[in-house]
Amino acid sequence: MLKDGVRVGIWGLGAMGSGMARLALKRRGLEVVAAVAKRPGKAGRDLGEVLGLDAETGVRVSLDPRKAFGEGAPNVVLHSTGSLVREVYPEVLLLCEMGTHVVSVAEEMAFPWAQWPREAEEMDKAALKAGVTLLGTGINPGFVLDALILCLTGATAEVTCVKARRVNDLSPFGPTVMRTQGVGTTPEEFEKGLEDGTIVGHIGFPESISLVAKALGWRLDRIIQERHPIISKSRRETPYVRVSPGMVAGCRHTARGIVGGKVVIEMEHPQQIHPETEGTRTGDYIEIQGVPCINMAIQPEIPGGTGTIAVALNMVPVVLEARPGLLTMADLPVPRGVGHERGDRQ
Repeated sequence: MLKDGVRVGIWGLGAMGSGMARLALKRRGLEVVAAVAKRPGKAGRDLGEVLGLDAETGVRVSLDPRKAFGEGAPNVVLHSTGSLVREVYPEVLLLCEMGTHVVSVAEEMAFPWAQWPREAEEMDKAALKAGVTLLGTGINPGFVLDALILCLTGATAEVTCVKARRVNDLSPFGPTVMRTQGVGTTPEEFEKGLEDGTIVGHIGFPESISLVAKALGWRLDRIIQERHPIISKSRRETPYVRVSPGMVAGCRHTARGIVGGKVVIEMEHPQQIHPETEGTRTGDYIEIQGVPCINMAIQPEIPGGTGTIAVALNMVPVVLEARPGLLTMADLPVPRGVGHERGDRQ
């Protein structure tokens, strides 16, 4: 249950940060007291104006997190400034120093130990020292390919293998996502992008697989990832990219977790623009092999943007009640919709 008067700070006002800010402003029990942006053009403006709202909020957007969060003294900061631990690590340490809880939608924060064990330990120590809780979450990683999987295994007596697929539509996303997925490139440019790191596919497989394995008591030998272009047979277009037949419409990214030489976790995340043009239906699919076997299908996919925003806001009251430290979705109660908009009936 969300207590009244929870003071919220927003760090990052891109698509996800702006979405979290809009929802926080509407949600009963939350008071947005500070907002920090990276783009100078947003500084000094009222948050309502930056978000395109009809009314002012009384919160001035700042470029200085020390000043903004020091004056506003938020209980929790909703953080969305990057995807990688190396990008957000110093920011998270600063928030610990300032004594605020953190809910971050940086993908690698879902299980930082997977690729950044030293930084994960430092963040955990800083959070424990400050008596605050740090959580990385979102729709994926965070919910579909980790927390939801673990929830389904709760109805099993034995689990031998986990298989999961998230098939989604990239069309609503902007140019940054298009570049990292290789949309609009030739097959040759796609392969070059994989080599130089400009095309990465989905960010989060090592985190999701490591989180699931640890929660199920499996000690991973290694994680194998593969990325392949989805070649379009038709003409497709979004506001940010045009794809002709023979060009890349998206990336089919797969990952496998190996234990004792055996694949125990398989994940697949094919992402492309307008998949319906060639008969592909979006959806989220989870198969638990064990006793009993469990199969789940959600069609269409849970929307990535609105889903991430909702998960982050719904985890705020859980984080406020959690023990201090760097935690994961596996350490906390099952997520649930907890908020009411201002003016809604209880």
